[in-house]
Amino acid sequence: MRRPDPTLNPDVLRAARERQGLTQHQLARLVGVAGGERISRWELGMSTPRPRMLIRLADVLEVAPTALLTPDHGPADLRRMRVLAGLSAREFARRMHMSVANIQRWEAGRIERIPPAQVLERVAAAMSAEITDVERGFIRSRDLYRQDWGGGRA
Repeated sequence: MRRPDPTLNPDVLRAARERQGLTQHQLARLVGVAGGERISRWELGMSTPRPRMLIRLADVLEVAPTALLTPDHGPADLRRMRVLAGLSAREFARRMHMSVANIQRWEAGRIERIPPAQVLERVAAAMSAEITDVERGFIRSRDLYRQDWGGGRA
């Protein structure tokens, strides 16, 4: 069982667009995508925008980026934090001077212990986040992994 990525909530996107009085085509122009078809696909839940586009959508629609995502209970895990920072896994890996595979392992919670303080500082800087939030993100990712896979060690 794999937990879902922090995905766009299609109903919230549609409601936010309508509150602004925008058509799908108008929103597409404002965020820099071709035609309203892409917006339509997002509103139907057929695809999701990349992290940077999520940030643009939130800005244009005058909502917090978290408001556009599916609800999450508890502190944000690393994947959600990265998405909210507007970073793809590749961009985050580049900032960290690490492989994408290692970033994905972290985000999946496949870790035994939280990285040392100097790594947490680098992650926080890469995401423009607080170190305590990053540490909680690692813990949340690890806890979700253990919950999903029966509590075994990573």
